[in-house]
Amino acid sequence: MLKKAEKMKDYSPSEMMIVRAARELEDGQVVFVGIGLPNLAANLAKRLHAPRIEMIYEAGVFGAHPLRLPLSIGDPTLVSGATAICSIPEIFMFYLQGGLIDVGMVGAAQIDRYGNINTTVIGDYQSPKVRLPGIGGASAISLLAKKMLVITNLTKRGFPEKVDFISTPGFLGGKRERDKLPVEGKGPSAIITDLGVFGFDQVSGEVVLQSIYPGVTVEEVKEKVGWELRISEQLTTSPEPEKEELRIIRQQLDPQRIYI
Repeated sequence: MLKKAEKMKDYSPSEMMIVRAARELEDGQVVFVGIGLPNLAANLAKRLHAPRIEMIYEAGVFGAHPLRLPLSIGDPTLVSGATAICSIPEIFMFYLQGGLIDVGMVGAAQIDRYGNINTTVIGDYQSPKVRLPGIGGASAISLLAKKMLVITNLTKRGFPEKVDFISTPGFLGGKRERDKLPVEGKGPSAIITDLGVFGFDQVSGEVVLQSIYPGVTVEEVKEKVGWELRISEQLTTSPEPEKEELRIIRQQLDPQRIYI
């Protein structure tokens, strides 16, 4: 039997993730956006509380205003109405390396207790069980963006104590180790999942559960994490999506339900 809270939900886990990620963005920020849920989150924020967000896509688009949901990083809709079009190297050299990116949004196949991300291989690198799509721009975002958000589903397989391969550095073996890197980026600030939101301890750099979603228990979250998870003393329950947020997601951003 479904729990009472689950019966009352009129939104999907993906929609909750999109809404929660959008609420992390602030007006006027320059946001490095990927395809999929990060793209939906950035566009939702732009339509509601952050109209002056500038969205950058690694294909070479600055100030994007996509008229429809882009299907890939090279989708022509990203170009329509954009402030500037340039090459991929220019995006990374002038904007990212230039310190102009406020927020980077990335995904993860695996993420560990210190926020290190794996998008390269599952298993041994030389003879992997699965070869994943690769890093893309995520490593550069982690090292150079002022803030990084990770958006991924919470699964036991995806949250091991230690990733099989570090594609994108989080806090490495702890915050002190990360602080030794000669880079501007401060590491990941939040992991937004389908069950709750994680932050990071300011001293150790370890993952800490900060917020759960309505109808979700701490025990459900802990069961899907591969280490002894720390729980914030100020643990909160994230507010449910509002009707206007869901309307924009369903009618304007993803009417064909490709991601939601």
